[in-house]
Amino acid sequence: MRITTKLTLIITVLLITLFMALGWNSYQHELSLIQQQAVEKARVIARQIIETRDYLSRVEQGESERNYALVPQVAASRIAVRITEGSPYYVRQISLRNRNPENRPDAYETPELTSMASETLPRERFRVVVSGGKEALRYLLPMTAEKSCLVCHGSFESAPRFVQERFPKGHPSYNYRVGEMIGAISVSVPMRELYRSLDSNLIHGLLIESAILLLLLVFSGWVIHRAILRPVSTVAKGIERVASTADYTQRIEHSSNDEIGHLVSSFNELMAELERRTLQRAESDERYRNFIEIAQSPIITFLPDGKIVIANQKTENLLGLTKEELLGQSIFDFMADPEPLKAGIRDYSQGGSSGLLGTTSLQTVRNVCGKLFEVEMVISVSQTDQEAMFTAILRTVKAP
Repeated sequence: MRITTKLTLIITVLLITLFMALGWNSYQHELSLIQQQAVEKARVIARQIIETRDYLSRVEQGESERNYALVPQVAASRIAVRITEGSPYYVRQISLRNRNPENRPDAYETPELTSMASETLPRERFRVVVSGGKEALRYLLPMTAEKSCLVCHGSFESAPRFVQERFPKGHPSYNYRVGEMIGAISVSVPMRELYRSLDSNLIHGLLIESAILLLLLVFSGWVIHRAILRPVSTVAKGIERVASTADYTQRIEHSSNDEIGHLVSSFNELMAELERRTLQRAESDERYRNFIEIAQSPIITFLPDGKIVIANQKTENLLGLTKEELLGQSIFDFMADPEPLKAGIRDYSQGGSSGLLGTTSLQTVRNVCGKLFEVEMVISVSQTDQEAMFTAILRTVKAP
């Protein structure tokens, strides 16, 4: 797998992970925000109901005896229906000591009212409740008895006649005290309605985040390509060119001082060193060739497999071939019995030493015409970076 593909996959995975994290965070944020808005709206509705009750109980005293619809609780209930008409909000006035069965608290409201009643200063409560497999946001705002409330909810004897007729003495809705909690305004809204708003807001937010992440992906890809991949690719191509052409004069330009810049600098330093060594070797080879050319004896340099790589003029005269014709041929082909030489080379290759090296041996060689010559041969060896090179110096003794 190419490094470009690897980096692209890594960045993609990281951005997808970031996108999912941002999406989850956005979901939680939007859900919290929508719930806060729902609670605020429920609070406003509940306060309107309580203010309506307070107003009617203070201002319209006596009117409720002539018009039952002006009873604070009755009027507030009807006003609540008007206020929430067309909305998912459902409002009730609830009390543990209720007069209207419709105001009896449900399974969630009963323990909440009991708990609120035990508090010195009852406060609003809200939370998401699951009932019958459905989620709903439930909000409760406590109602406390004002002095005007005691007209109907004080003692039985002081209550208006129409109240006494409907609720006999001993009914739990009597005998409240000023400041005592008499019930609460209960507001509920199905969570599915809130989720609809959430879905719309969330989709809008995710689209914005997706666009931003896409831009980040494109920008990251461009930066990585420019700052990392392109310089690395340039170095790789430079190495390929050197491997195929052995041209150590090549250099790569760079301007950065980061890890990539250091890599390019190291490559250029390596090329400079290889170029220097190549020039030194070429000069050394040239001096060596010049030396053997003026030598008075035939000199042959060959590889472990016998392949001739250097031969001087005296060798041409001895074997009857030009240097160009000798190069690439095997020295073993010009020996009457090459086995001792092969054995000596084999011993050196296996153990690093050989009795043949540095000693003078008597050998028989033949020229291109098949004429045999008896020569004294001295073998020396030099080790290059790649392999050993053997040099044979010959001195003609006589023709057999």
